[in-house]
Amino acid sequence: MPVRHLRADEGFPAAIKTGFDRLCDEIGAPLEFPAEVVAEAERVASSGYDSSRTYDDLTDVPFVTIDPEGSMDLDQAMYIEKAKQGYTVLYAIADVAAWVAPGGPIDAEAHRRGQTLYAPNRRFPLHPPVLSEAAASLLADGRPRPAIVWRLDLDAHGQVTATAVSRALVVSRERLDYPTEQAKLDNGQAGPVMQLLREVGDLRQQLEVERGGVSLNLPEQVVDTSRSGGWRLTHRSSLPNENWNAQISLMTGMAAAQVMLEAGVGILRTLPPPDREVVRQLRAVAHTLKLPWPESMSYAEFVGALDVTNPVAQAMMMSCVRLFRGAGYTVIKDGLAADQLVHGALAANYAHTTAPLRRLVDRYVLEVCVALSAGQPVPEWALAALPSLPDEMAESDRRAKAFERGITDLVEALVLSDKVGQVFTGVVIQVDDKREDQGIVSIVEPAIEARVSGDLELGDEARVRLVKADPVEGKVGFEVA
Repeated sequence: MPVRHLRADEGFPAAIKTGFDRLCDEIGAPLEFPAEVVAEAERVASSGYDSSRTYDDLTDVPFVTIDPEGSMDLDQAMYIEKAKQGYTVLYAIADVAAWVAPGGPIDAEAHRRGQTLYAPNRRFPLHPPVLSEAAASLLADGRPRPAIVWRLDLDAHGQVTATAVSRALVVSRERLDYPTEQAKLDNGQAGPVMQLLREVGDLRQQLEVERGGVSLNLPEQVVDTSRSGGWRLTHRSSLPNENWNAQISLMTGMAAAQVMLEAGVGILRTLPPPDREVVRQLRAVAHTLKLPWPESMSYAEFVGALDVTNPVAQAMMMSCVRLFRGAGYTVIKDGLAADQLVHGALAANYAHTTAPLRRLVDRYVLEVCVALSAGQPVPEWALAALPSLPDEMAESDRRAKAFERGITDLVEALVLSDKVGQVFTGVVIQVDDKREDQGIVSIVEPAIEARVSGDLELGDEARVRLVKADPVEGKVGFEVA
């Protein structure tokens, strides 16, 4: 599915501070942690994790993390090695349950938040930073940390042949970032784990296409604050190693889904699969955009061949996004077969399990899976929370999307605030279903996607005039010039 993030590195302009405060009030964004939550987090961080649990010792495994530059909330560490018949992947996930007591103040606040919210230069985390960016984070500081480690055995084609998951103490040896490691891969200087990540990632991407899965990795808007004279918006496409790492996470989520489905207990991330009518509509859009889609080519193959840097292809992807709706969380229960619990975009059963520092539901999936794998009863506190998690996560997702969209609107209005009346060239990437004179235009420089009115044709290049840019309200509007 598409990934859109707005990123920046420093400073928060006074011009949009009022709009930011208004946005937070409107969506009920949880900003500061209550005092009792901070106090409990500091106590736990200083006293240590719950050592009453049994942990394997994997401190000799040279795990590494790879994340965006500057990240501190590190959920995952990996190790990959060649095996006789293929590969072995060890994927260590931060054991948040070792730090957060069920029913305690940190747990209650995490249920209120649901997930971490991201602004250009700030984050509003799911857990207090003393945990999420320090004690529980898989930082490469030489200290053993509790983790839930997935062992996934793969054949030579990248198919999972065996799965195991257990608690273990791990030590991350290196904290890597995507740009640096991609450059090393490109010039032949990458370490063995990163080279194997490329091999496994490529294999998993091919398997995704073969099973009919689709990843819509649209370019992200990046706030560049490195230049004098204010913020600047640009577009950035995902690096190859970001997509390979995403495949490891997806593979782990699919393994978690299978563990839970076999036991008949747990919670999955679901999305209705595309039906024939949806695909027919998408073929019509492709025809309108003059994008070749032979009858012999599947939907997954067609999307996989799109150039994400091409605005016309982006218009096609936006149509895919609009027609693939209904993502949510579904608790496994009697009467629901595996094919009714599929994630349509992935064409597989799937569970969120690799980001417990940043997303609430992952902690529960991990607890269910590690108990089932050990042949033990699932903890009662985890079972009791499952029925309410879909609604809690739905509200959290709604708030996160509104927050991200609102922040994007504010930054776009800020960047354009002194350009009202100017004419830009862009591509119409969306036309409203009920109002053909309303839609969205994508402009390359600056990197803007905003409302436009006028005589619109999907995929057309258009000259548009900026008629409104209000950094307080976060409102931007164009009209066809």
